[in-house]
Amino acid sequence: MTISEAVEQFLQYLEIEKGYSRLTVEAYRRYLDKFSQWAAESTKATSVGDINPDVVRDYRLHLARSTGPDGRELKRVTQGYYLIALRALLRYLSVQRDMDVMAADKIELPKTGTRNVSFLRLDEMERLLAAPDVSNETGLRDRAILEMLFSTGLRVSELVKLNRDQIDLERKELSVIGKGNRARVVFLSDDAASWVGKYLGVRQDYFKPLFIRYAGRATVGKDGEKMRLTTRSVQRIVAGYAKRAMLQVKTTPHTLRHSFATDLLSGGADIRSVQEMLGHKSITTTQVYTHVTDKRLKEVHRAFHGRKKPEEPAPAAG
Repeated sequence: MTISEAVEQFLQYLEIEKGYSRLTVEAYRRYLDKFSQWAAESTKATSVGDINPDVVRDYRLHLARSTGPDGRELKRVTQGYYLIALRALLRYLSVQRDMDVMAADKIELPKTGTRNVSFLRLDEMERLLAAPDVSNETGLRDRAILEMLFSTGLRVSELVKLNRDQIDLERKELSVIGKGNRARVVFLSDDAASWVGKYLGVRQDYFKPLFIRYAGRATVGKDGEKMRLTTRSVQRIVAGYAKRAMLQVKTTPHTLRHSFATDLLSGGADIRSVQEMLGHKSITTTQVYTHVTDKRLKEVHRAFHGRKKPEEPAPAAG
């Protein structure tokens, strides 16, 4: 099987069997077409069986020396996206097609540096949010979950306990009981409120839980409590869409909580307000986000400290 043929079959598999969204499939196509074109022009690798460690090493060197549309070298994180797509292709050929190809795990991803806490950049967050296929009820639920986690900074344990009657979509807020039995009000973004509304709008049940499961045997019970999603289910949902979005950061519901706090602080929110929104008992816990505040303080220092004020113009003669 040629590499191009394998890519087409893999993309069809993502669309039909895995139910990936059109945008996600197109992203995989973009990354894999680059490999297919490079392989055809630069190596003797024409079939999937020709892909070996030497070919991959040369491809990594090619990526490291490539430039993007802006003329700059590809960032290491971007290089990683191409390699993630290639790994996914090889894994599909090995597992789904039972073909003798290079082991996907032999392709190492480039190191992109460390972070004080694991959080997603805005472009990564946007890819994650766009990953669910919202043409069905399960996809709408998953999009609402992702939007809620990023919009509110809720812990996953707080999210799964939510009931439909707790959330006020008009005021875009709700009250939760967090750690230490402490109550707090959390706020939804316009997008989060919209997606939750769309999800509830297609629900044909009157179950109490805000987020319910659709897989497995339906053991409904009186109020649908047995249909409530578990923390483990939400963790799997988030991890699945992170893989679909080809994120290199290990992504969990808590990663979205970190991303929520990071986004607020990057936008200028004070750390005390973020402490309240996260439900932290102590400011010390919130100070894990000093990677953001320190950077912002440095920018403020550079902008305003030690700069000469412009001289005032001389008064006009008169």
